[in-house]
Amino acid sequence: MRHPYLVYAGRRLAQAVVVILLTYVFTFVVVSILPGDPVTNVLRDPQNGFSEEQIQAIVAAQGLDQPLLVQLWTALTHFLSGDFGLSMRSSRPVATLIAEVLPSTLALASAGLAVALGLAFAIAYGTQFLPGRLGSGLRALPSLFLSVPNFVIGLVLIHAFGFQLGLFRVIEPESAWATAFAAIALGIPISAQIAEVLIANLDHEARQDYAAVARSRGLSPARLFARHLLKPSSLPVVTVIALTVGELLGGSLVTEAVFGRNGVGSLVQRSAAAQDLPVLQAVVALAALIFVLVNLAADLVYPLLDPRITLAGPAARRPGKADEAPHDAPLRTVTG
Repeated sequence: MRHPYLVYAGRRLAQAVVVILLTYVFTFVVVSILPGDPVTNVLRDPQNGFSEEQIQAIVAAQGLDQPLLVQLWTALTHFLSGDFGLSMRSSRPVATLIAEVLPSTLALASAGLAVALGLAFAIAYGTQFLPGRLGSGLRALPSLFLSVPNFVIGLVLIHAFGFQLGLFRVIEPESAWATAFAAIALGIPISAQIAEVLIANLDHEARQDYAAVARSRGLSPARLFARHLLKPSSLPVVTVIALTVGELLGGSLVTEAVFGRNGVGSLVQRSAAAQDLPVLQAVVALAALIFVLVNLAADLVYPLLDPRITLAGPAARRPGKADEAPHDAPLRTVTG
């Protein structure tokens, strides 16, 4: 499997690079054809106090007086070298502005993902081993979580635990408690998708012969879940996590606004209001980069986790819930 896997990994890496470059080009073209002139809206604003000579110097320095194709080539080469240009709002390097707020957003997104995974696995475990209506009631929670937006959950948490119980101060949104409740608001809707996939696969695995044999040996529900049901049922979760990265990032921006955190969301809000195009382009490209890299990692890990998959052809397709086969199924050849 070593040689086919290396070929597959190389092809997937090349596809990821192409997707990232096309995303940046698409973003550049869309932003460039939007109505409104950033030079007029930002540099010629009387409150900024730029003289005509200074405006012309800034325009020339950023290459805004060049044809669109020249601007695209210059921006793309700078992007590949890690240079996102200067902010038209603050005249500071865009990379510096993003580096100042990115850790807060990544911390929130990581904590939100941890909450989502913990909640999803707890719900899935309860649906399998809690008796009667209690276990059946847990099956309705994912649908409930999906129907409630994360900003509504955030407002409820702020009112209940911030204002009423005083567990965190609203004026300190970066504190540990505030981050924890922001992560809960972010993770609850995302946990629903993971829980639904996990419950469906647990139901499938629990009906297999090996699960019946394990029960006949007197294994406790916890050991049966951890040693026999969890691993085969968790494989599709890798796919779901990769697909929800976009929702996780988007939800982080909304949650930051609700809790007043200074992250990428606040930077996007300020840049959009000021039509600071270099910052907006860099943020969109960064989001696309994270999304593509996470999905690339999922594609590369899945064949290593599932021994039922063999690689053939130029690429392999990452299976989801519908592609899962019983444990007694033969090895499967996956082609792209």
